[in-house]
Amino acid sequence: MRTLHIAPGYSAGGSLRQAIQIAGSNDEVLAFLDDLSCGPIDSDDPSARAKWWAEFFEWPEFEGALRAFWSRVEAAEERLVVWFGRHSANEHAFFLAWADRLGKRPYYIVDVTGMRVSFRRQDGSDAQTQPARAVSVVPSTGLTTLLGSERLVTPQEAAERQRHWRRLRSESAPFRIVTAAGLASAPIDHFDPSLLGQSTPQWQKTARVIGNTMVSKSEPYFQVGDLMLQGRIVALVNEGKLLADGDPWDMQSCQVRLPD
Repeated sequence: MRTLHIAPGYSAGGSLRQAIQIAGSNDEVLAFLDDLSCGPIDSDDPSARAKWWAEFFEWPEFEGALRAFWSRVEAAEERLVVWFGRHSANEHAFFLAWADRLGKRPYYIVDVTGMRVSFRRQDGSDAQTQPARAVSVVPSTGLTTLLGSERLVTPQEAAERQRHWRRLRSESAPFRIVTAAGLASAPIDHFDPSLLGQSTPQWQKTARVIGNTMVSKSEPYFQVGDLMLQGRIVALVNEGKLLADGDPWDMQSCQVRLPD
C-alpha cells in the first residue's frame, strides 16, 4: 500500500519530499499550511482562520488551500503517516488538531522529538548526529533515516490528544506554547517581555529585535514565528512601550527603541 506523508508546514513538507526522493520512493507528501499555535481555533471552518490571517497578510487562496488539504485527507486511501515534533508549538498544535479531526480513523506517526538523526553537511564533511526537536529543522538527509520508523497510534493515544485539543479549543487563546507538561494556552502579551528585553534605548531594526527574540525563544522549544512577533511590536508601539522610526509593519526598514 502506498503512503501519504503528512507534513506540519511548508518547510517541513519540502524537506520531507527531498527525503523521500533520496530514498527512491514515489510516496506523496501533503503539507499543512496553517500555524495553529496562534490565533482563534474555536471554529473548524477554514473561513474563520482565513479571516484572521487576513489581518496580517494577503493570501486569497488560503481558505481554499486549507479546505483542499482536509478534502485530500478525507478521500485518501493510502496509509497516513503524520510527521511532527512536540518541541515545536506549530507542529505540536497541528498534530493535536489532526488527532481531533481524524477521530478513530487509524494513522501512523513519526514523532521526531529527541530522535538522533544523522545528516551530511553541505561542505561534504563527515555526517553529524543531533537530537531532533521539529521536522522543519531536520535536514532532508536526516529525515531519510527516519523513513520506516512510523508507528500506529493507539486508540487511547488518539483519544487523549483529542481531549487535549478540545480543551485548547475551548480556551481559544491568542497563543499556544510548548511547556514541559505539553501544549498550553498563553495570553496575547506572552512574548512582550521578551521583545522589550531585546529592545534598547538605541534604535535597532525591527527585524533584529524580532530575530533575537526568536532565538531566545528557540531553546528548548520553538515557540513563535516572526509574523506574530511583528504584530506584537506594532501593538507595543501603539501602547507607547516602544518608539518606532517608520512603519512598524515594515520589518526591514523600520527601527524601534525603548522610550527615554
